[in-house]
Amino acid sequence: MSDNAAAPAVDGALAEVVQSYLNAAANEMKATLVRTAFNPVIYEVLDFGISIYDARLDLVAEAPGLTFFLGANDYSVRKVAEYLGRESLEPGDVVLSNYPYWNGAHTYDATLLAPVFEPGNDELFAVLCIRAHWMDLGAKDPGYVLDSTDMHQEGVVFPGTKVFRRGEVNEEILDLIRFNSRMPDLVIGDLNAQVSALRTGERRLRELLKKFGRGLLEGAIAAIHEHGEEVTQSALAALPKGSWTAEDIIDDDGISDEPVKMQATVTITDSTFEVDFAGSASATRGPVNMPFGSTIAMCKVVFKALTSPERPSNAGQMRALHVKAEPGTLFHAAYPAPTFTLWTGIVGLELIHKALAKAMPERMTASSGGDVPGFMMLGTHPDTGQMFAISNNDPVGWGAAHDHDGSNALIHLSESIVRNTPLEVLEAKTTMLMERMEMRCDSGGAGQFRGGLGIHRDIRFQTDGEFLTVMKKTKSAPWALAGGLESEPITAIMFPGTPREQRVSTHRTPVAAGDRVTLKTAGGGGYGPPASRSRDKVREDLAEGYVSAEAARDIYGLADDDG
Repeated sequence: MSDNAAAPAVDGALAEVVQSYLNAAANEMKATLVRTAFNPVIYEVLDFGISIYDARLDLVAEAPGLTFFLGANDYSVRKVAEYLGRESLEPGDVVLSNYPYWNGAHTYDATLLAPVFEPGNDELFAVLCIRAHWMDLGAKDPGYVLDSTDMHQEGVVFPGTKVFRRGEVNEEILDLIRFNSRMPDLVIGDLNAQVSALRTGERRLRELLKKFGRGLLEGAIAAIHEHGEEVTQSALAALPKGSWTAEDIIDDDGISDEPVKMQATVTITDSTFEVDFAGSASATRGPVNMPFGSTIAMCKVVFKALTSPERPSNAGQMRALHVKAEPGTLFHAAYPAPTFTLWTGIVGLELIHKALAKAMPERMTASSGGDVPGFMMLGTHPDTGQMFAISNNDPVGWGAAHDHDGSNALIHLSESIVRNTPLEVLEAKTTMLMERMEMRCDSGGAGQFRGGLGIHRDIRFQTDGEFLTVMKKTKSAPWALAGGLESEPITAIMFPGTPREQRVSTHRTPVAAGDRVTLKTAGGGGYGPPASRSRDKVREDLAEGYVSAEAARDIYGLADDDG
C-alpha cells in the first residue's frame, strides 16, 4: 500500500472482495476488543473506534463503534506519524497517544497504533489504530473532569510513546500508567485488550498479503478510494448549492455560568462540502473546547450521512470535505486549552444539521433531544472494597421528519449504534438502585409529526459516594421545523422533594446513602403544525401514554367527542 497512485489496475469485483476482507479484519479486531476489555464503557457501551490505514495513512476500513469516532483516528494517525517519523516504526511496535490537540479527543480516549510490515520486507504496509475510553489516567478529579482550566489538569499525556518496542513490552511506560491511575487494573487491562485486538488485525493483514500479494492489494485499495470519491461527488451533485448559517449555545464552559455561542456555516458546491465555524466563541476557560481533529470527525459524521451512508468508510469519501476553524477558538483548541468535556461536539453536530435544514428540510429531521445526558457514580464498592467509577449516557427522543414521527428513547444520533450501560451492570458495579425508568409523557415536541420521547429515571444511592452529571443543553430547547413545537430541555434534579433540591446540568455532587436523583431527558423537536396531526395519531399517542389528555386537548385540539 505504499503508493496507490502507481498500483496496478484491478476490476471492481476484486476491489469489492478486498474491501470485504479488510472490513472483516476490522470487525474481528472489534470482537477481540469487546471480548477482552475490562471496562464496561468499552465492552457494553462500545466507546471505541477501530481503523485500518494504508502506508500513506489513508483510511481503508473501519469497525463501527462510537459514531463520533467515524474517521476520528485519521487526524491522530497522521500527527503521531509526523511526531515520531515513519522511519522509526518497526515490526511489533505499539504506540500510545492521548495528546488532545493531536489525538482529536480528550486525554482519556487512548489511541494505540501498530504498524504492519510485509514479512521479509522492511517497507511499511499498513497502520492499525484503536482508540478507546480509559477510566482514569491521573486527572485532577476521578471519573470525569468537569472544570479543568488547562490540559495539565486532565491526566498524564503521551504524545506518541512506544508501549511495545519490536514486540517487547516497555515495562517502564506501563509502570508510569499504573502509578498515575486510581484504577490501574482496569486501565492496564484495557490497554492489553487493545493490544490483543491490534495483534488480531496484524495477523489478518498478513494473511491478506499472502493470499493476494502486495501489488494487487495496492491496486484494490486505489480502486476503493477512487470509487469512494466518485460516490461522494455523485451525491454532492444532487444536493442544493449555496451557504447556510445556524447558531446555538451550550449551557456554559464548566467554570462560569455564561452560555457559549456556537455558529456554523455550511457551503455546498458541485465538488466541495465546507463547514466553517467562524462566529463561534473564542476558546473558553473551561474544558468544552474541541480539538480540531474532533471537530473534523464531527463534520465527517454529517457529510457521510448525506453522501455515502450505505458504504463502508474509506478516505476517498472524505476528499470533498473541508473544515475551517481558527486556532484558539471553541472548535480548534490550542495548547494549553482544556478539552475534557467534549459535549460541545454533540450539540455542534445538531448545529450543522440546523444549518442544513434551511437548505433541505425534507432531508433533515428536527433536533433530537439535543444532548447526551451523561451521568456517573464514583465510590467504594462494599462487596469488593475497590473504587468504582461507572458511567452511562441516557437515551433521548429523536427529531421528527417531514413524513414520520421521531423515534422514542434512543441513544443520541452522535453516538447512534453505541449502547447505554445496562441497569444490571449499573446496579451490580455501583451502589445505585434504579427505582424508575420509563418514557417521559409529553416530552416529544408537538407537530404534524411528533418528536420522539425522552425518559424519566429515578436513582437511589445505597452508599456514600459522588454523582456526576454531564449535560450542556439544559438552558435552550431542542429546535423544531416547519411550524412544529420545541421540546422541553433535559432536566436533572438532585435530592428531589427535600430542602436540598436543586436543578443541575454539569455538576459533581457528594451523595449519601438514601439520597436520590431524578433525570428527565429531552424529546425531539416536532415537524409541522400540531393542528395538522392526524386525529387517529393523536388518539394513538394518548392511548400509548406518549401525550397527556391535556396536551391532546390544548396543543392538538382533540375534543372530547373526537374519542
